[in-house]
Amino acid sequence: MIKLTFLGTAGQMPSARRNHSSMLLTYGGENILIDCGEGTQRQFRKVKLNPCKVTRLLITHWHGDHVFGIPGFLSTLALSGYNKTLYIYGPKGTKEFMKDLLKIFRFTKEYKLVVEEVSGKFLETKDFYIEAKPMEHGIPTNAYCFVKKGLIRIDKKKLEKSKLPNGPLLKNLSEGKDITYKGKKYKSKDLTFVDGDLKVCFVLDTKDNPKIVGFAKDSDLLVCESSFGEELKEKAKEHLHLTASQAATIAKKAKVGELVLTHIGGRYEKDTKALENEAKKIFKKVKVARDFDVFEI
Repeated sequence: MIKLTFLGTAGQMPSARRNHSSMLLTYGGENILIDCGEGTQRQFRKVKLNPCKVTRLLITHWHGDHVFGIPGFLSTLALSGYNKTLYIYGPKGTKEFMKDLLKIFRFTKEYKLVVEEVSGKFLETKDFYIEAKPMEHGIPTNAYCFVKKGLIRIDKKKLEKSKLPNGPLLKNLSEGKDITYKGKKYKSKDLTFVDGDLKVCFVLDTKDNPKIVGFAKDSDLLVCESSFGEELKEKAKEHLHLTASQAATIAKKAKVGELVLTHIGGRYEKDTKALENEAKKIFKKVKVARDFDVFEI
C-alpha cells in the first residue's frame, strides 16, 4: 500500500488553513518527503508523524514556498538524533543551493546528507523506482513519479491443478523462475500472473506543456498544481502555472485513476469548490486537497 499525506497545500502564500507545499509518501520502510515549504516540521507534529522516519527528500524546484522549510527540518533531525543517511534529490542547481544553505544555517549534525541532481529514472529497488522529468517554470524544475512495481503472484487454481506441493518450489515460481518437480518442468509464466504497477505522479509548479501527459500516463494518482482557475488562464500562463481545467485535461489525456489538485491560490481559499467543479467538467474523479488529507492506493 502507498500512503500519501498532504502536509501543505497552499500556493505562494500560506493561509490560516493551508501551509506551504509539502507531501509525505510512505511505502514499506520508505518515507519520502516531496518539497519542504516553510512550517513543514510543525505540520509533522500536528499530524503526529515522526520526522526522523523520513528517508528521502524530493525537491521540485527552488522557489521559497517549496524549500523555506528545509533548514528548520534538517536542524530538527539533528536535534532529534536522526541517525540515517538523508538522500536529497532535485533539479539542476540543487547541489549549489544545498551547499549555500548549509553555510548560512549552521547546525551540528551527525547524520549524512547525500545530494543529487536528477533527471530520468534515478532510483530503483526490487520493489519500486522513482523518476524525474524536467518541467517549465522559469527555473530548473522537476516533476516526479513513484512507481511500485507489480509483483508476480501464484495463480491458486492453476497451482491446485498442477499438484505441486507447498514449499521452496513455490518461492522460485513467485520469483519468475521455472522449476522441475518429479522430472516434470513447470514454467513460472504458466502458473503465475503479474499485478499491475501502482503509480503516483507529482506535477507541481509548471506551465502547461506536452511533456506532462506522457510522464503522468496511467498514473493511479496524479497530484497536480492548480494555482488558478480558467478565468485567469492568461495570468497562469504569465506566471508559468496551471489552471484547474488544464490539470483536468492532463488527467483525462493521461488516463489517470484520480486527480488531486494542490498548490491552491489564496483567492480560492473560501471557494475551492469552484476549482473542483471546473476540473470535474473535464475529468470526473478529482478532489482539491486540504492540509492533512490522506490518500491510500
